[in-house]
Amino acid sequence: MGSNPGVILHPMRERSLKAFLLAAALLALPAVVGLWRMGRFGFHLAVNGFHTPFLDGFFPFFTELANGWVPVVLSLLLLLKSWRAFLMMGLGTGLSALVVQSLKRLVFEGEDRPSMFLGQMPGLHLVAGVDLHHYYSFPSGHSTAAFSMCLALAVITGKRIPAVLLACLAALLAYSRVYLSQHFTEDILAGMAVGCITATMVYLLLYRSPWGNRPQFDRSPLRRYPI
Repeated sequence: MGSNPGVILHPMRERSLKAFLLAAALLALPAVVGLWRMGRFGFHLAVNGFHTPFLDGFFPFFTELANGWVPVVLSLLLLLKSWRAFLMMGLGTGLSALVVQSLKRLVFEGEDRPSMFLGQMPGLHLVAGVDLHHYYSFPSGHSTAAFSMCLALAVITGKRIPAVLLACLAALLAYSRVYLSQHFTEDILAGMAVGCITATMVYLLLYRSPWGNRPQFDRSPLRRYPI
């Protein structure tokens, strides 16, 4: 197969990527509509109106799956599969982290988190034991990591149903940030956009550019034969 950048060199991964992005967009749509109709504080109160003791105990641990060390570990494990899988995860999550931190600290510096607006949200349920952050709210770094990481896994898996499930996992990780009042809804939506756009660009580089048909990227430095 030629090296024309317009040629789809990995059709199964292309379909998986599209399934992930479509599922993510559909999951984000109710949040966009709710935010538009109810506003920042009203929608945050509405989202946080649903609380259970189980979720109060579950989300503080579950949200850590979108912490920075998780994609690092996954990237290293993916070296067992191939250089391409390692780069898809490593570049996708690493570059998205650089973008989101630059936005947080250079463009939207000092953006306040929900804990700074408790007076505008009377009755807000706060999860006991959670150390609430105060600044650098927009965009959400955890949401960026969740979507870039799960999109990378969807591409590597190359199957549509797992891709949809991974989009649901990323959305749940992003939702955990609002549930715990660490972020507003617009923060996680922006994080989703950063994660998806950055990881998609990495996909285009690794799978749709001339690099897409270079077999050396499908080898693992840790195994004799690719898996």
